[in-house]
Amino acid sequence: MNGKRKILIIAILSLMVVALGSIGIYYGYENTFYVSTDDARITGDLVKVSPQISGRLLEFNVDEGDTVVKDQIMGRQEMLNLPDTSIDQSLVRAPISGIVIRKQANIGEIDAPGQTLAILIDPNKLYISANIEETKLGRLRQGQKVEITIDQFGSRKFTGKVQSVGQASNSTFALIPTSTGGTFTKVVQKIPVKIQFDSIDAKLLPGTNAVVKIHIK
Repeated sequence: MNGKRKILIIAILSLMVVALGSIGIYYGYENTFYVSTDDARITGDLVKVSPQISGRLLEFNVDEGDTVVKDQIMGRQEMLNLPDTSIDQSLVRAPISGIVIRKQANIGEIDAPGQTLAILIDPNKLYISANIEETKLGRLRQGQKVEITIDQFGSRKFTGKVQSVGQASNSTFALIPTSTGGTFTKVVQKIPVKIQFDSIDAKLLPGTNAVVKIHIK
């Protein structure tokens, strides 16, 4: 019985050593050849739609989810003290071709130049914004290949490349400072890295989560 117990214990210990060794080899391989993070999401350049003049909004003919083309008339304002030859100034036009992802316009309100009536995004120019720890930045280069997994699509793989590495940490732009005096706890900072898709053949949603694996070797 004692002999069998020893054999069983040795077998269990051997399996544990093999398992731990395999895990160590896996993480060693991953850290040597890749920089990975799940702190990443799909985003794009947000473009505001604003009026050219101050006036009451009479019409706004698009809703969230609608597709517009550049210079398309999206709305119309009331013309006060303007000659008929200036009618174009009362028209609210789309500054780019894209999708309306947010509508803030309300018929009847007085709107002014610079005020946001809607927000557009170009679905063909979406990219990944990944937050990478500062200690790993020295291993990143523009043009490195990237494997992308998007939560929305499960295990489906997308590909891309590193387009640019941010020149400041996310905390630089935080509204609340990371240290207010008294005690200080050092925290590893994260830098935004822009990753461009090789191609977009699916309907991606800005703000959705992604996991990226950057090939560094």
